[in-house]
Amino acid sequence: MSRLHRNVNIAAVVLPFVAVIVAIIVLWGWGVTWVDLGLMAFMYVITGFGITVGYHRMLTHRAFQTSKPVEYTFAILGSMAIQGHPIEWVADHRKHHAHTDTDGDPHSPHAGFAGGGLKNALRGLWHAHVGWLWVNEGRAGARKYAPDLLEDPGMRRICRMFPFLVLASLAIPTILGGLITWSWWGALTGLLWGGFVRIFFLHHVTWSVNSICHFLGTRPFEIDDHSGNVFWLALPSFGEAWHHNHHAFPRSAVHGLRSRRQIDISAGLIWLMEKLGLVWNVVRISPERQAQKLVGAAGADPAASRARETVGAAGD
Repeated sequence: MSRLHRNVNIAAVVLPFVAVIVAIIVLWGWGVTWVDLGLMAFMYVITGFGITVGYHRMLTHRAFQTSKPVEYTFAILGSMAIQGHPIEWVADHRKHHAHTDTDGDPHSPHAGFAGGGLKNALRGLWHAHVGWLWVNEGRAGARKYAPDLLEDPGMRRICRMFPFLVLASLAIPTILGGLITWSWWGALTGLLWGGFVRIFFLHHVTWSVNSICHFLGTRPFEIDDHSGNVFWLALPSFGEAWHHNHHAFPRSAVHGLRSRRQIDISAGLIWLMEKLGLVWNVVRISPERQAQKLVGAAGADPAASRARETVGAAGD
């Protein structure tokens, strides 16, 4: 990783954190308006879906098919989450699935932190949460892990636009805040809450799937990694925290598999788009197939399961 890349990533971690401190000071002295909270929620939702539905389920795992306008729209929204451009993000995540919790995984809290003890556990969690951004992020070979996106001229164009989409991610809540309140103060608080504070929360929710969901949680399926389902992260992550389910069936468009209580908002959006004819060939896992992979199920074979559930495999 180049020094510039590393410094940009450090700034992307530090600046939103500083903004949260500033927001607390502003809240203490002046209060926070419904406009501020509304802009933060609006930007969180559209950019969050850009990551969960767009970058993750659509581009990385091809959990459904859609038109190029819809695909590019989600790629743009995902870029505005400021977690890297789509080709970079997809390559890193596919590499994560190819080497989950073993050497080669870009952000495992386990690989390289063996030996047990609190110190190694904390080091692993730090690496999986943010430390990997300064050593491994963007280093997965796109030609190996994301050749389909590299061959798409529209996707390459979106990647080149990434710096401008970062600016748009900050400019949109700023402009909306100014127009709604018709004041410069509203523009500034729109930037603060709809921009930086929103980025802080969305970043750390996403990174928690990398760290916490590979350290804690329930594990009903027979698979050979440390992924877990963490229920209290499910709502803010739009269903991504049913992470063990996802690793058991990577191509599934639905991550909340086991009951109606496993709320998966991203799957709900995909269902709605399917009803509207915007997406099709949505990958779903039958209850019978799920039962075959449950812990203790007859014939369960973690190694064989992992081989069958490769990223982008056909027949799902």
